[in-house]
Amino acid sequence: MKTYNNLYSKLYSYENLFLAYKKARKGKTKKDYVKEFELNLIKNLSELQEELKNQTYRPKPLKKFILRDPKTRKISKANFRDRIVHHALFNIIEPIFDRIFIYDSCANRIGKGNLFALKRFDKFKRKVSNNLRSEAYCVKADIKHYFNEVNHNVLIETIEKKIADKKIINLIKIILKNGNEKENIGMPLGNLTSQFFANIYLNEMDYFVKHKLKAKYYIRYVDDFVILHKSKEQLYLWKEQINKFLNEELKLELHPDKSKIIPLSKGIDFVGFRNLYYYKLLRKRNIRKMLLKIEQNKNKELSYGKLLESHQGWQAYAKWADTYKLRKEIDNSL
Repeated sequence: MKTYNNLYSKLYSYENLFLAYKKARKGKTKKDYVKEFELNLIKNLSELQEELKNQTYRPKPLKKFILRDPKTRKISKANFRDRIVHHALFNIIEPIFDRIFIYDSCANRIGKGNLFALKRFDKFKRKVSNNLRSEAYCVKADIKHYFNEVNHNVLIETIEKKIADKKIINLIKIILKNGNEKENIGMPLGNLTSQFFANIYLNEMDYFVKHKLKAKYYIRYVDDFVILHKSKEQLYLWKEQINKFLNEELKLELHPDKSKIIPLSKGIDFVGFRNLYYYKLLRKRNIRKMLLKIEQNKNKELSYGKLLESHQGWQAYAKWADTYKLRKEIDNSL
């Protein structure tokens, strides 16, 4: 396998840092911390460049907060200058890894996403069920406490299969350690780098499923994945083999309550939709979130402009399900 060296000077080049800054500020131009950084933009980028070049760069502590949406998650927010470093690293190494990811790894990738995963699920569902004329089954699984359990040593070993530049590796170790609550275990939820490293880490599982098990109809979205097959017995066997691989190779395990084998006719919850044979439904929590925003606007807790912005995004998402009447009802309640 080809490895890459002499990448670090590209990472701290002014051109790359400026591009990273533009990506980090996208959608955040009105934030005070962005405006403050921009008051002395050239000076701030030059200082960051010197720190990276001399390997004296150290990230600032992460700001942590709890998000209930609907399940409770601890989100970590990096300082703006550290987000620039994350983008700078991503700019350099993402193209190297993206070309080795499997086609049906769908999260946090250009041209992919949950709607791409949804289309692939529809295609696989038709193939495996003889165009919806016969019953078929699905392993619907996710990985227990995934971001909290990623093993740094395993991750670094995986990255080193492609990246031979020790300075890049050292920077990755610095980013991983920042705000880490357990020694060499876990990644903060919310960082661009964490999302990217999550794909690198589980690419090992993707290869196992596709090349060792020869599972044809497999889709992964972050730590959620599905495998479709005509045989329930085959899926039970694969599920056990995957769990064994995760335990032995990646120090992870499937979530015992959320990893099940389900007939396709009963509907599969995947990437925000309940996928049945002939139609799709939105998850109830997705509907509740939109109704809550309407209520917040009525109570003067949310501006009408912000409500319309949310509504536009929600409509674009909801139209992928069979929601014509629901979308009309929501429209009429604005």
